[in-house]
Amino acid sequence: MNGWMLKVCFFFFPQVLLLACAEDLECIPGFRQKVFYIEQPFKFTEDQPVLKLEFNDCKGNSKLNFEVSNPDFKVERDGSLVALKNVSEAGRALFVHARSEHAEDMAEILIVGANEKHGALKEIFKIEGNLGIPRQKRAILATPILIPENQRPPFPRSVGKVISSEGTEGAKFRLSGKGVDQDPKGIFRINEISGDVSVTRALDREAIANYELEVEVTDMNGKTIDGPVRLDISVIDQNDNRPMFKEGPYIGHVMEGSPTGTTVMRMTAFDADDSSTDNALLRYNILKQTPTKPSPNMFYIDPEKGDIVTVVSPVLLDRETMETPKYELVIEAKDMGGLDVGLTGTATATILIDDKNDHPPEFTKKEFQATVKEGVTGVIVNLTVGDRDDPATGAWKAVYTIINGNPGQSFEIHTNPQTNEGMLSVVKPLDYEISAFHTLLIKVENEDPLIPDIAYGPSSTATVQITVEDVNEGPVFHPNPMTVTKQENIPVGSVVLTVNATDPDTLQHQTIRYSVYKDPAGWLEINPTNGTIGTTAILDRESPYVQNNVYTALFLAIDSGNPPATGTGTLHITLEDVNDNVPSLYPTLAKVCEDAKDLRVVVLGASDKDLHPNTDPFKFELSKQSGPEKLWRITKLNNTHAQVVLLQNLKKANYNIPISVTDSGKPPLTNNTELKLQVCSCKKSKMDCSATDALHISTTLILLSLFSLFCKSFP
Repeated sequence: MNGWMLKVCFFFFPQVLLLACAEDLECIPGFRQKVFYIEQPFKFTEDQPVLKLEFNDCKGNSKLNFEVSNPDFKVERDGSLVALKNVSEAGRALFVHARSEHAEDMAEILIVGANEKHGALKEIFKIEGNLGIPRQKRAILATPILIPENQRPPFPRSVGKVISSEGTEGAKFRLSGKGVDQDPKGIFRINEISGDVSVTRALDREAIANYELEVEVTDMNGKTIDGPVRLDISVIDQNDNRPMFKEGPYIGHVMEGSPTGTTVMRMTAFDADDSSTDNALLRYNILKQTPTKPSPNMFYIDPEKGDIVTVVSPVLLDRETMETPKYELVIEAKDMGGLDVGLTGTATATILIDDKNDHPPEFTKKEFQATVKEGVTGVIVNLTVGDRDDPATGAWKAVYTIINGNPGQSFEIHTNPQTNEGMLSVVKPLDYEISAFHTLLIKVENEDPLIPDIAYGPSSTATVQITVEDVNEGPVFHPNPMTVTKQENIPVGSVVLTVNATDPDTLQHQTIRYSVYKDPAGWLEINPTNGTIGTTAILDRESPYVQNNVYTALFLAIDSGNPPATGTGTLHITLEDVNDNVPSLYPTLAKVCEDAKDLRVVVLGASDKDLHPNTDPFKFELSKQSGPEKLWRITKLNNTHAQVVLLQNLKKANYNIPISVTDSGKPPLTNNTELKLQVCSCKKSKMDCSATDALHISTTLILLSLFSLFCKSFP
């Protein structure tokens, strides 16, 4: 091929470049052949060379790298194009971008069918050869353009060419779309005459990976002659993004004693480069493990998946023997498939060795001692245990149970959440006279069950010896409280009750004396020797010291101990009612206008401090009226109320109306009282009760009474 490719170009139409070959006697950087035609096979076979490309930057091809537009293909370092897998359909073209330290270039590989191989140009321009006359379908040829990202200046830089078969005078190319006249504007431009496409600045594939532009041919007036035709520009990825771990913090857990190969967690990094290239092909590695004991290689990470697994034996994965149950791994993710040229990113993975209940709790000693005074409740001893498991888990937390020696349920045991100790308490006061010693058997377990091959042993039970100390207990009243029913008003000196108190200290043979502790009304006394309670005053059920007919007093029983002990007894006296209270009348004052038309003066009510049947129904009566005329009358309304009515209008004055009210007791009690009646002048809804004749009726009654007595004296 070298013999006929020197400075050769083929032209089939004016102004149309159909095939370009590049080689000269002097070294020109780039591909020696830029366009290839290959016949479409049944399939491209994996790892089988398709063709060989030759690239020379004239300076030794340092750091040469190839990029293929189709991710199913790659170019080996010797220039061989091979398929990465069996490919049955690769499209119509492949583009290969080569880049070294000193030069870069693009090669195009056109894939044609068997019947198209010798007439590839006809296929490109859609020439129908059966008529011998070309019928042009489309005069613009705009092949896809590949541009590496991050190109270095100078700019603008030519990246491709659009070709038109039309030779119209004054015709111009026009380029439009995103990146030209749409945001981001001004990235690409086209030479109106030659069709050369150029880029004005460096591209970033991670920002925009593909541009879809349109090319058209216009006349001198800007009118479209041909097109628009789509022009695809693809940005070739460069390895310009480091892998990043975005999902931290990374914390994993593994149970102690787990089998070798147990998966702990997965580390996943992200690379913004093209995922179809090695630029984003990540490999993982553990750079550092802290701490390094019991093995510097406790874990392994799958280089492709990022799964962290255990690699030590279950025996070494023992939380209780480790320096610390927390390991920190510095994980590295490297792109380019882990090659030295790859970019790296790191993150820290924290792995916690979780505890399992493989150590039962054990008492620090087999027997504990406690002393408690009788009658006292509360914590008497703290039982201590040891457990090698994690204090933050149920595998360490203790649960205590009294399994023997507590038939009366006098003891309870609870766990101190801070110290894990068992707090043994007396919840029912102990009695020295009943039992001076108690022996308890207590077991301890964990909140979480033990693993199957571990069991609780003898050290998980302990004995507690409890000694009860005797104290001088106060005498106890029987019963307490004491109740008795008495009638109120019983004579002073009457016996109410004889109390009974005993001393619980039966072994001490002490004597008991009695005294009054609280007697609110001062009605009672007690015999200090035999406990007989008597009255020193009249018992009054209506007294404010009596609540709900019950009078309450407290008494003391004091033994002869040193110091003496005291017991308190409560006495409730229920008082029965007797008719010892006269009824009272209300109201005692009434007012009426001297010219009133309604002569119903007032409704009177009666009340009684006694209880039924010593209260209502009440009987209301007027005392005998003197004088020639009766001035008022009283009418009963119900059992507790009556109404006073004037029989005529009276002059402005004060009147006293004598009234008697009688209860229903046996014998009944009567209250004679007076209702003060003020007859007032009333004008314009105002009542004036001033300047009334004082005690008008009373004076008249007195005179009439004296006159009556005088007549009787002198017949």
